[in-house]
Amino acid sequence: MVKDQKKAVLFALGAVACWSTVATAFKLTLAHFSVLQLLLVATSCSVILLLVLLWRQGKLHLLGYWLRQRPGFFLLSGLMNPLLYYLLLLYAYDFLPGQQAQTLNYTWAITLSLLSVPFLGQVIRKQDWIAIFLGYLGAAVIATRGDLLGLNFVSGWGVALALASTLVWSAYWIINTRNQADPLVALTLNFLLGLPLIALATWIWSDFQLLAWQGWLGAVYLGLFEMGFAFVMWLLAMQYAESTARISNLIFISPFVSLVLLYFLVGEQIYPSTLIGLVMIILALMVQQYQGKPNPEEGRAPSS
Repeated sequence: MVKDQKKAVLFALGAVACWSTVATAFKLTLAHFSVLQLLLVATSCSVILLLVLLWRQGKLHLLGYWLRQRPGFFLLSGLMNPLLYYLLLLYAYDFLPGQQAQTLNYTWAITLSLLSVPFLGQVIRKQDWIAIFLGYLGAAVIATRGDLLGLNFVSGWGVALALASTLVWSAYWIINTRNQADPLVALTLNFLLGLPLIALATWIWSDFQLLAWQGWLGAVYLGLFEMGFAFVMWLLAMQYAESTARISNLIFISPFVSLVLLYFLVGEQIYPSTLIGLVMIILALMVQQYQGKPNPEEGRAPSS
């Protein structure tokens, strides 16, 4: 594919725009659907979209090929994403204000650097330790609304679920470092295999009384844009990008836009502690991304 930085920026901004609406869409939809109902409808819509995209690209036949090659791998991936990751994340949104759940979720990249040590044999750099400290301190500020000494959580369960979702998401990306399939094919297989499990969980622990049109509107939107188009646009942005670092930095726009939308559309009063913690997490991610001057004597892989 011919590199085109302008196209890369446009696709990246499209993905960031989708992700910026996620927290608001989650909170509004969960007022009408249960967590499992939302996940069922959103995943179904995402599967339809992904199948259409694969059909347009002439890659539908690759689904059967890769499933025969690695059935256990794709089943495990489907258990992790969409099932387990979104269950944990959506329940976190159910327990916490949207501003806290979405900001805590941004620590997943820091969690990834920690898990990469035992599972990928990578080494934590000095700036990674700074990022880890700064990022989780920011998470603590958000979780306690600034009362670090009192440890007065809005919802201990909600905080635990949000942080657990970062563990699952990081583990998902770690096991996918060994995935050789086309990314769109792999994601479609994950969602295809995860969907029956989500339907079974909905039947056991929830119900199929999907009556509220507001719930349908939000769940369909999330399935098409958060789980579907955003991924595809980000993938295209990475393929067109002349500099992936400059594209990756655009993701830092998302949480701030998200807070604005939560304030105006959901009516959440934004806590000063959320802004302080968010700035700390963003700084941590920027420190983590910093590569420094190349060292010819240093042959190890980067930690993130």
